[in-house]
Amino acid sequence: MLIRNLRLPDGRSGQDLLVQDARIAAIGPSLPAPAGVEIIDGQGWLLSPPFVDAHFHMDATLSYGLPRVNASGTLLEGIALWGELKPLLTQEALVERALAYCDWAVAKGLLAIRSHVDVCDPRLLAVEALLHVRERVKPYLDLQLVAFPQDGVLRAPGALANLTRALDLGVDVVGGIPHFERTMADGAASVKLLCELAAERGLMVDMHCDESDDPLSRHIETLAFETQRLGLQGRVTGSHLSSMHSMDNYYVSKLIPLMAEARLHAVANPLINITLQGRHDSYPKRRGMTRVPELLAAGVNVGFGHDCVMDPWYSLGSGDMLEVAAMGLHVAQMTSQAGMKACFDAVTANSARILGLADYGLEVGKRADFVLLQARDPVEAIRLRAQRLLVVRGGQVLSRCAPARAQLNLPGRPTEVDWTLSR
Repeated sequence: MLIRNLRLPDGRSGQDLLVQDARIAAIGPSLPAPAGVEIIDGQGWLLSPPFVDAHFHMDATLSYGLPRVNASGTLLEGIALWGELKPLLTQEALVERALAYCDWAVAKGLLAIRSHVDVCDPRLLAVEALLHVRERVKPYLDLQLVAFPQDGVLRAPGALANLTRALDLGVDVVGGIPHFERTMADGAASVKLLCELAAERGLMVDMHCDESDDPLSRHIETLAFETQRLGLQGRVTGSHLSSMHSMDNYYVSKLIPLMAEARLHAVANPLINITLQGRHDSYPKRRGMTRVPELLAAGVNVGFGHDCVMDPWYSLGSGDMLEVAAMGLHVAQMTSQAGMKACFDAVTANSARILGLADYGLEVGKRADFVLLQARDPVEAIRLRAQRLLVVRGGQVLSRCAPARAQLNLPGRPTEVDWTLSR
């Protein structure tokens, strides 16, 4: 295919993009059209690389109301509710819900997801189900799985053995949750243990780290140290990092350079962090999202995750990473032009780096994966939650959507509404 008259996230306009043999063959103005190539008019809309979700829980998604609703809406009740649901899970239901969510994702231009999968159930039902789903969706979506000991790798009986079995079955990434271990010392020990396991196996690490309002939670510091000690630089991610929201500035002035030196990635989950954190506060009320602008300024790669969609922790969500970017933009007060663009990068290129997607991006030679958005630039895409006009994977159109327009029939002034700033 040849798509004409595109805008690109870097600001270039009037660009064409040629796809041949499932790859991007050329990008530039007024490209010649090879014989037999389908030509699509991009109408000046924004062509973006696919959205990437750096942090999700697909084993729990779309389970809202099973076996009951989270009445308080809190993190701890969500964890307790997940414990009630686990004995009732079946592989068939897990697969059905996960495939349904992957359909939602593709329609939203979300073509790569890192999903944590609970390994504390000795049956490993969720692991086996999502390994099956990973193969089913491989033609159209990159699904990366993290072996996640939800109840603590040291705290839960048999969790380490289960996690090791999950890795043996083919799970991609070593996970952890040090702040949920019984003591701070056990949390630090779990970080050391799991990083050593990842180093032995040549795997990446992604830990739920300091998902707490406790300003004294220090597990990201330990994660940075172990990353340096074991030579895991660039392969380790700290997810949530909510306690950084509450830490004093002096300590953070030491911590962030340590993270940058270890080349840690960081993932904020704006929709969920601001919903679940700060529950013990009256006013002023902390909102719990980590220090995104400060981390970016120090050179730390920061991605955003959706985390939850219609599950024990969060009753909302639709797989729209532009909604995630919009919430991150508001909570982090990143309303400068550069800040808003950085939030778009957090759900595209930055998160692709976290997942290690080598074939990602709008560059000649890369796989032809992209989304045509009904917007003129990344900021407008976030503002409008832009319509996904085309979703393409390997040069094949996976999804099409008509432009969003409203036909108004106002007395004496029939008109069509266009929400974009320029035509």
